[in-house]
Amino acid sequence: MSAPEAEGGIPEGQEVAERRLHPVTPLRRAWAPVALIAGWAAHDPDQAQEQLTRLTTVTLLAGLAVLLPAAALYGFLSWWFTHYAVTETELRIRTGLFFRRTAHIRLDRLQAVDINRPLLARVAGVAKLRLDAIGTDKKDELAYLSEDEARALRAELLARAAGFAPRTAREVGEAPVRQLLHVPPGMLAVSLLLIGSTWGSLLSALAVPTLLWFGTHSVWSVLATGLPLAGGAATRTAGRFVRAYDWTVGESPDGLRIDHGLLDRAHETVPPGRVQTLRIVEPLLWRRRGWVRVELDVAGSSNPVLVPVAPRAAAELVIARVLPGVTVPTSLSRPPRRAGWCLPLWWRGHGLAVTDSVFAAGRGLLRRRLALVPHAKVQSVRLTQGPWERFRKVADVNVDTGANRTVRARLRDAEEAAALLMAQADRSRTGRRDALPDRWMVP
Repeated sequence: MSAPEAEGGIPEGQEVAERRLHPVTPLRRAWAPVALIAGWAAHDPDQAQEQLTRLTTVTLLAGLAVLLPAAALYGFLSWWFTHYAVTETELRIRTGLFFRRTAHIRLDRLQAVDINRPLLARVAGVAKLRLDAIGTDKKDELAYLSEDEARALRAELLARAAGFAPRTAREVGEAPVRQLLHVPPGMLAVSLLLIGSTWGSLLSALAVPTLLWFGTHSVWSVLATGLPLAGGAATRTAGRFVRAYDWTVGESPDGLRIDHGLLDRAHETVPPGRVQTLRIVEPLLWRRRGWVRVELDVAGSSNPVLVPVAPRAAAELVIARVLPGVTVPTSLSRPPRRAGWCLPLWWRGHGLAVTDSVFAAGRGLLRRRLALVPHAKVQSVRLTQGPWERFRKVADVNVDTGANRTVRARLRDAEEAAALLMAQADRSRTGRRDALPDRWMVP
């Protein structure tokens, strides 16, 4: 969050040592003026081409002689005026060459502290530190730090967020990690070939050019349409593989660690006790192999994937670590048969199970999805019923979570839905009262 001064900030008179980013950072920021000119050229290519043709060789060289030093100076000055400091209660980031911005990120509001290492950054031996705090729409970041400094700062921030004193926080170091799950590249590749979106993209790349050929008999039309479609299908599938390559889930005192990426390595953290919803996704072609995908909702976090693909038993082991004491329901109760008048055929894909720890709602016949909401994370419960549903005496029960998501148990018997509404409100109050506090690691 950004503010003139965060609540609980630096005590008056306390001196805090400010630090600068890695010296390689100016090279990254020097591209801003160049990107501005490139953006203008892309916005109005005709005007840009006209202006370019008017330039002589001498004028062009003179322009480059001015632009390149100016870009280098801008990168250096923006790096020079960027500082960060860690206090007992917050991380303070001061940025801006012309317009100054000071971000005060309270340590007790941290959702996650992640380390990203793009390909070129890995070559240079630097990393990007991304900070996700409750109540912010976007992540603040420190780009770039040396890899050792990024790991040390991440460990220090998590230790201070857990309540360690400043000196002790620096001595704690990075928490140890115990590996829970690793996705082999072969399994990942096969799983991507067995999902409907991959086959849909491939069929589109084959069907559309074929129809164009029969309609126009123009080779150029077929190539102009077919090549982008085929390239898009291959790029999407390859992109998913590259992002999820070497996916590893580990357990540490500060939460679950997720490491993944072939070119750009990402080191993310699932904060303890802050998962709002878990979803187990089971595509049709994965069922024979017993594979599932696990997704999650964490308030303020942009990462929706916990496990891209894994055998169901291994995935449930990870779920048990994310939601301690939660057992995934093995069977769901279906809506009454009269619900088929409201949703023909597909009503059979909906189901519900309520245990002592979670509200579980399933949907889907071909692609099954089971959403698990811990009772303590339920923000509100609503009953909705349209005119036709009232006539058929069924209703939907909606459970809202802190991640601005809604899990819906569809087409339940109206009396059952009313009773479930009252019972779920009681379970939520009891769950919040008995839930453990959301704290970072405590040794």
